[in-house]
Amino acid sequence: MAAINQPARPKSAIVLAAGLGTRMRRHNGNIPKPLVAVGGKSLIDYALDRLADAGVERAVVNVHYLAEILERHLAARAKPQIVISDERGMLLGTGGGIANALPKLGNAPFFLVNSDTLWLDGVVPNFTRLADAFDGAGMDALLLLAPTRGSIGYEGGGDYGMLPDGRLQRRTGPEPVPFVYAGASILSPALFQGAPSGEFPLTLLFDRAGERGRLFGLPLEGVWMHVGTPEAVAEAEAALAATL
Repeated sequence: MAAINQPARPKSAIVLAAGLGTRMRRHNGNIPKPLVAVGGKSLIDYALDRLADAGVERAVVNVHYLAEILERHLAARAKPQIVISDERGMLLGTGGGIANALPKLGNAPFFLVNSDTLWLDGVVPNFTRLADAFDGAGMDALLLLAPTRGSIGYEGGGDYGMLPDGRLQRRTGPEPVPFVYAGASILSPALFQGAPSGEFPLTLLFDRAGERGRLFGLPLEGVWMHVGTPEAVAEAEAALAATL
């Protein structure tokens, strides 16, 4: 029986690290939010280590606030190769930042991860699960989704409901939905066709993909932690300690 050809796993990624991190400043002082330590390790290094383990060879990191400090930290890494996307002149938002970095990411689908997201993997790493589930023929984006209830550092009503085939429906009213975007995904460059110039949110493109039936989700296996506040740092450290 002939083997089924699996699509190549992404070799490139972008890590969004250009945010201002205003809610975290009373905790982190004069360092960028991606360098906040959780359990003795910076948030951005958790993301980069997982990407390296998933076979990513090149990670583009966008920088803005306290960019020099972040660049010095990243210069010590060997894997993956770090490429800086400089947004010192203008903060471009999540969508604009990725659109600006597209020439550095290549023509193939790539991983995206926010620098303030953290999770404990299940048996199979979630980046591996995303790569195995992504189908570029039918998807412009495959989002990693965490449960609205039970996730650490998250108290909102969620972002998406999911159809049986994995397609996503964005929350539009006050009623909560089962899933929140976990800040990690695989994106096709096709998602950015016709994207606006300058600053814009990535959710704009997610909504467009959803209207075309090309926005899909994959439930996270493990425990998700949104480390956006000093209180969430303490919760995340307690969750990490419980696994040791």
